Amino acid sequence: MMNYIQSSRNSTIKEIKALHLKKNREAEGLYFVEGIRFVKDAVDNGQEIVKVIMSDKLESLNGGKELIDRVAAVGADCFVVNEKVFKEISDTQTPQGIMAVLKKREFKLNNVIEQGSAIVILDSLQDPGNVGTIIRTSDAANISAVFMTKGCVDLFSPKVLRSTMGSVFHIPIFEGQNIKEIAGQLKKAGYRIIASHLSGKNNYYEENLSGKIVLVIGNEANGISDETAELSDSLVKIPMPGRAESLNAAVAASIMIYETVRQKTK
Repeated sequence: MMNYIQSSRNSTIKEIKALHLKKNREAEGLYFVEGIRFVKDAVDNGQEIVKVIMSDKLESLNGGKELIDRVAAVGADCFVVNEKVFKEISDTQTPQGIMAVLKKREFKLNNVIEQGSAIVILDSLQDPGNVGTIIRTSDAANISAVFMTKGCVDLFSPKVLRSTMGSVFHIPIFEGQNIKEIAGQLKKAGYRIIASHLSGKNNYYEENLSGKIVLVIGNEANGISDETAELSDSLVKIPMPGRAESLNAAVAASIMIYETVRQKTK
């Protein structure tokens, strides 16, 4: 059943606008994704969809009619608004006319640690594009989980979500982790913690990454914290024979992540 909303003062529209703020996403346990492909991915991956808001122009877009039928079939509350109202709640400059409000998933930390073999920790990363790209790369490389420490950018901000290209639906991600506590749990479970550091003694490809390992990627400006360095079993570096002083965090993470793939499939 479609519900039609004419005014931007409608309570449902106000609820959507509120989800643009992190504090409200955390309080409600909800977030939103936007665009035909992203909403389709949410449906395909069995996400819990609370409600769907669509523009009255959606049906005329390529893939719009099919998506309308699919979201209606999952039983979510569906609301239709005019294009002006949709632009008010959209986070993009060129809205595609559909967004879905989703319930945040919860994963059991102990199960992920016990069953995993390779984990990525993001130590206070702040750039949404970097975080989203690392999550996408981790998904592609079959990483068991991504842990985000306190101080990282909000996973459910629209910019991070868009950068994951749907991988946020495929891989367990844990926010707000205390690095000391999580490192202790991982070591107890038999993981070795490998951190990227400019003063690392070994090149990353000289490390044995074929077992249960954790790769730590540090903050864009400051790298890993001193506390994280002390907790690590090994500090490694990526050789840079050229003149650049450092690599982009997402690039560095991708290089190291795919070395684990190479070693595990060797």
